[in-house]
Amino acid sequence: MGKDWDKFGKGENPAGGTTGAGTPYGRNRIAPAFYHYGPEEMIALQSFTFDWATEALRVAKPGAVMLCFGGTRTFHRIACGIEDAGWEIRDTMMWIYGSGFPKSHNISKAIDKRAGAEREIVGKYQPPDMKSEWNLTNAKDKREIEIFSSSRNNLDITAPATDQAKLWDGWGTALKPAFEPIIVAMKPRDGTFVENALKWGVAGLNIDGSRVPTNEDIIIHGYKGDSFSQSYKEKGTKPELDEYRKNTEGRWPANIVHDGSEEVVERFPKQKSGAMKKPYKYTNSGHSLGAPAGETRQIHESSEGSAARFFYTAKASKKERNQGGIKCDHPTVKPLSLMIYLARLTKTPTAGIVLDPFMGSGTTGMACKQIKRDFIGIELDKHYFEIAEKRIASVIQPELL
Repeated sequence: MGKDWDKFGKGENPAGGTTGAGTPYGRNRIAPAFYHYGPEEMIALQSFTFDWATEALRVAKPGAVMLCFGGTRTFHRIACGIEDAGWEIRDTMMWIYGSGFPKSHNISKAIDKRAGAEREIVGKYQPPDMKSEWNLTNAKDKREIEIFSSSRNNLDITAPATDQAKLWDGWGTALKPAFEPIIVAMKPRDGTFVENALKWGVAGLNIDGSRVPTNEDIIIHGYKGDSFSQSYKEKGTKPELDEYRKNTEGRWPANIVHDGSEEVVERFPKQKSGAMKKPYKYTNSGHSLGAPAGETRQIHESSEGSAARFFYTAKASKKERNQGGIKCDHPTVKPLSLMIYLARLTKTPTAGIVLDPFMGSGTTGMACKQIKRDFIGIELDKHYFEIAEKRIASVIQPELL
């Protein structure tokens, strides 16, 4: 992205200048056996991650949860650095979106360029949902910034000129980015989850506080007591159908989050789920469910689901980015609704303080203020720090609305 924070290969990263070629793995620490192997830049990134994750572990309570965004090509090194620092990797969430643009190198064009061959212009690139022609005067104001850092910055559609370019026509170097990983880690507990909760006020995830809302009735138990088969086999009696017990709080939060775009939603076909919907008559033709063949039983049909089963949040809009009356030019602004969801997912009954060592544009702080969590943010860049201050100050807490 051309930002200083990405310059790890030469040890130029301002937040981790001790990392890079020829430096020890972290500050004054013995290098793991693998340190001298692998791409220099990736090892430097892992070393830098190890340093800050070690300090985060030092100030965190036992059982504290870390959520760390990463890139699809590099998050494995970040995860290793976090794990080497002493954190336990618990899961990886996926934030799926449809608005990413491939930063791909056109191999056919590169071959012609190398040969000095001029390609014939045969058309202009135009997105399928774009009705009018490009107006390059204000295109950058209307389109997301990613498109202008991608291969489509060159809007001319050209035909290959040389034979080798024709052979490699249609070949590129990257897939369309459609998800961002979020590493879920935890500081080792002090005893069991119960013991840790009672001693430190930290334990697990706030499941009920992060359930995904749904309009349909979810039956959380179809029969009284034991399951159908266990009840029939052990007791020799017909299971008694329980009254509907609706789960009105929503669905269990998953490790998938998406942006709700049509492009993403259409990739989630309707599928059967374990959620109970309505009873219907079923005549068993074999011996499944512990029932004799030919006997009719009343059971529950599984509901059908799609992407609506998962929490969804769109990427930050221009209005949201510039909240607080200041133009926010940070390149990786996270949507406020996503950060509220994550801040709520990790909110304990004792609330707890959220530490963001890379505050950026301050969206995490905005989320914490919205749901009444204490927040500490650290940002090295003075320009982004000022943006974060104004964006956080612009949030009005619910009781003040």
